[in-house]
Amino acid sequence: MDIRERISSWVDEHEKQLIGDISRLVAIRSVAGEPAPGMPFGEGPAAALAEAEKLCREQGLTVTNYDNYVLGADLNEKESAVDILAHLDVVAEGEGWSTDPYKAEIKDGCLYGRGTDDDKGPAAAAVYALSCIRQLNVPLKKNARLILGTDEESGSKDIEYYYSKVRPAPNTFSPDASFPVYNTEKGLFKCTFSRKWAGESVIPRVTELSGGFRINVLPSDAEATVAGISAAEAEGLLSEKAGKLGVALIAEDTPAGAKLRVKGVSAHASTPEEGNNGITALTELLSLLPLAECESTDAVKKLKKLFPHGDGEGRALGIDMRDDVSGALSLTFSLLKIDADGVEGSFDSRVPICATDENCRQKAFAALEQAGFTVTGQMRPPHHTPADTPFIKSLLSSYEYYTGRKGECLHMGGGTYVHDIEGGVAFGASMPGFDSHLHGADERVNIKDILTACKIFAYAVYTLCS
Repeated sequence: MDIRERISSWVDEHEKQLIGDISRLVAIRSVAGEPAPGMPFGEGPAAALAEAEKLCREQGLTVTNYDNYVLGADLNEKESAVDILAHLDVVAEGEGWSTDPYKAEIKDGCLYGRGTDDDKGPAAAAVYALSCIRQLNVPLKKNARLILGTDEESGSKDIEYYYSKVRPAPNTFSPDASFPVYNTEKGLFKCTFSRKWAGESVIPRVTELSGGFRINVLPSDAEATVAGISAAEAEGLLSEKAGKLGVALIAEDTPAGAKLRVKGVSAHASTPEEGNNGITALTELLSLLPLAECESTDAVKKLKKLFPHGDGEGRALGIDMRDDVSGALSLTFSLLKIDADGVEGSFDSRVPICATDENCRQKAFAALEQAGFTVTGQMRPPHHTPADTPFIKSLLSSYEYYTGRKGECLHMGGGTYVHDIEGGVAFGASMPGFDSHLHGADERVNIKDILTACKIFAYAVYTLCS
């Protein structure tokens, strides 16, 4: 048989083992925690790394643990031709799951669980891809190294630590996106703004508000307490508008006033169009109430104006822009807290190649400062690898063979491990058009697709190393 057919047969024969090993990684709640000796990112990520080390050794790979920051798993002892960067840490589970997020479950041809798509499933597929090439005993001139990290969701200090000790291979891909190839990643603009005030006593007013749990996640839920108004009155004023905004509204009376909860749809911050933001829905609803004039009321109304519901491109801030290579700027209002002392909020923006400090960061700062907020934040530049390199052509050839689809280079708003690596690209593991519920409830991976991804990775490794 042709090597591509041999790879395909081997992967199909190991389907149950691969799904089982994805499941054992999913069972570990590897959310970032408090650092401890030997656990730089907390107990969960360290436990996931230990389990992955067992898995790699079981598959015959040579393993090096870099102080529990990352794991390196080598196909052979030759000079490396390609690095594969995947991660084992996950975002918190959140609410709204129909399955146990840490007990992988198969239904409708998919495997459900936190990390099945981002990024434990692809990481396990890469382990099996290397194992496949090793067991097929094909002649190789070079090595392939799988690098498994534990801090991708919280700043990527793991990979920074690794590359302070080890030089990158000539070629690098990360299976932390979807196929075909993402050779362009937008820049990142994270901004935090605040405003303080003295104690307030007038009513009706917003006394508390909270929404969001991570800056890179579009929040589905937000809640506020409004003193001086009843739940029935609030519902009468807001129910129709909540329906038009597409969010559920729950109001209840408490000793402190009416507690209002809204529920939209969560999404990754880089794709706000795929969610329905609970924070922006709530500020829009609150602005319709007969609130007394005070600092908190002014803040709510200013935020509603600066971040109107449905504005995922920063139009109200005056920073909407786009270019042909990287597409449009995206913006997600992801964190907001109001209490007796003031307000603090944050947004996450993915900026195209045409964005500069002058036309983006400075412009957003000016709009927020004019509204009375104190602002901090920096921009991270975009990443772009030319599409016509032999490396990318090799990846696309493997993708086209196993899928029968046309390969092409695309851009993304999210960032991967390769963002700061010259020549790096994101490659897989989801197929185009598949909704994995990334960073949301019921995260999943299509089983047929993850098997195909494993085959694609294996043949790509073969072509790059032989």
